[in-house]
Amino acid sequence: MVRLGLLVNPDAGLGGRLGLKGSDGQAEYARSQGAEDRAGPRVCDSLTHFSRVHGDCSELEWLTSAGRMGTDWIESEIGTVETVHTSSGLTTAEDTAGLVEILLTAGIDLLVYGGGDGTTRDIVAALAAAQRSDLPIIGVPCGVKMHSGCFAASPKAAAEVLSAWLTGELLLASTEVLDLDEEIYRQGKWVVQLYAEAMTPASPRWMQGAKQLVESAGEEEIVEGLADHIRELFMDEKRLLIWGSGGTLRTIANLVGLSPTLLGIDVSVGEKQVGTDLNEASLLELLAGHEGTVTLLLSPMGGQGFLIGRGNLQLSPAVLRQVGVDNVLGICTPAKLLTVRRLRIETGEAELDAEFAEKRYLKVLQGFRTTRVLPIAVD
Repeated sequence: MVRLGLLVNPDAGLGGRLGLKGSDGQAEYARSQGAEDRAGPRVCDSLTHFSRVHGDCSELEWLTSAGRMGTDWIESEIGTVETVHTSSGLTTAEDTAGLVEILLTAGIDLLVYGGGDGTTRDIVAALAAAQRSDLPIIGVPCGVKMHSGCFAASPKAAAEVLSAWLTGELLLASTEVLDLDEEIYRQGKWVVQLYAEAMTPASPRWMQGAKQLVESAGEEEIVEGLADHIRELFMDEKRLLIWGSGGTLRTIANLVGLSPTLLGIDVSVGEKQVGTDLNEASLLELLAGHEGTVTLLLSPMGGQGFLIGRGNLQLSPAVLRQVGVDNVLGICTPAKLLTVRRLRIETGEAELDAEFAEKRYLKVLQGFRTTRVLPIAVD
């Protein structure tokens, strides 16, 4: 019998579509603004997929919390389920630590959890306090920011990783747990720090790997060329230009005369900035009122290669459908391209993911009038 732990942070990812940059301390406000559960349904999808791909689950025993930190999201046959914990109702960091302690005492062999980097940090802190940093963990990606290497690329990928580990196809490896202060993050400062290391099944295909910060010294002329290309070919009065988050796009936007945010989504028409740090609703409103062409500029995350699904949840399936799959353009300097071999897409909707997958490749602008084609990876 294999004993598996299940832990869900039901507040993870609530602030994403609202443009809050994270959910730490923001859950109550996010829900008051209409935010819907993200973590629980994604864990449910992962477990449902696991029940399909793994087959016989009779030798599996799952230990979890009663309610929103666990049992509320189990809707498939995944083996025996036992509740060993009840949350306070507020699902605080103390609840996470308490559940981890109980699961360790019960002798679990691996922990599956749904959350973001903050949840990961709480879990590895509890493991370290119990001197059990050797326990393997698999993260179902549910947060706004997920830089750590213990997350699977998607909920389905988490199910595949778990199944492969159970059948002995994957070995364990140490990976980085990264985190940042969300208060600083909301001020537009992106400081990613190494917090700890954790054990997780090693799978370049299914696990996302840790975010890498790519130095771009000596690329000033290249970035200026990218700005010239955008100014000449995309900044006309009939085009709605959506600027994704990240340092590369912020620098380019500054060079063409805009005042962008580092972490948010901005919009311009011609040389005029018509939206700053927009949420899903604001983006949909601008798109609905625009009759011309639309281009979405996105820069992939260094190392991981994620173009959609990490740090830009404002670009919801509804927004992406309004933009159009064919109107997405990648922006990537040569230095970052050294760490990105494929563009990973996780929109949160299977049908839309499939539309991106059907394209197979996406154009990436890497310099003035210089493009490269990179393969698209879904799951």
